[in-house]
Amino acid sequence: MKIKMNTTAEPVRWYDFLFTALAPVIWGSTYIITSELLPSGRPFTAALIRVLPAGLLLVLLMRQTPLRQHWMRLVILSALNIGAFQALLFVAAYRLPGGLAAVLGAIQPLMVMALVWLVDKKSPAHTTLLAAIAGVVGMALLLVSPQTVFEPIGIAAALLGAACMAGGVWLTRRWQLGMPVLTLTGWQLLLGGLMLAPLAWLVDEPLPTLTPTALAAYAYLCIAGALLAYVLWFRGVTRLPVVNVASLGLLSPLTAVVLGWAVLNQSMSGSALAGVIVVLVSVFAVQWTAARSR
Repeated sequence: MKIKMNTTAEPVRWYDFLFTALAPVIWGSTYIITSELLPSGRPFTAALIRVLPAGLLLVLLMRQTPLRQHWMRLVILSALNIGAFQALLFVAAYRLPGGLAAVLGAIQPLMVMALVWLVDKKSPAHTTLLAAIAGVVGMALLLVSPQTVFEPIGIAAALLGAACMAGGVWLTRRWQLGMPVLTLTGWQLLLGGLMLAPLAWLVDEPLPTLTPTALAAYAYLCIAGALLAYVLWFRGVTRLPVVNVASLGLLSPLTAVVLGWAVLNQSMSGSALAGVIVVLVSVFAVQWTAARSR
């Protein structure tokens, strides 16, 4: 099975949006899994266990080595999309309330638009820009309250993580390495995992004896949260406009909030419900605008 990079102007299908949207939905469950089921205080170990086995499995399955001229770019993409992003994601997840870490990531579509505008010299459509801003506003309505804990290190990690993912999505689409999606995903997960290994070894405490629940949680993060989700994500990056992919990332914090409400019985005020509606409308508006323009 080899899914080639979409280097031609092929029509965008509705299922391309749907498959890509599944990735941030899966990632949205990371926060509740981390806070409720994993051993505390080991963010880099959690990130390492999540990505390294999945990357190794895909590389062994595909058995394709990147071209020599692609290695430098592949290392950069691995750092942005996997290594740095995963480390920052888990630092934020451990230090901030479940949804707040992801809410700060809502600025990612705006970061991507800024890159496309400043570097590619392509100004975003007004509808797309307004929808992205509405997504940030919706996230603020959804989670920010007088009781929200704004921990500085967690906030910095969440914002830097959003910047890494924005840069990674933009560069993945811009560079077009011409690799099958499974190969591209596998090597990024493997290289990103190798980058995380020293941090896990030097910073985190050794893992305690893991319960069956913790083992199942780590397995879920690896199989669903890394292998499946990243294959779907990079498939979308190669097929959809880069701003649209970034916009779909808003579904991650939305999922985190909904799971917190459904599983942990976290309260949802009227403003939070309005935020959910605004975010969903924002995501739909960006996808609809792109579909019409194509």
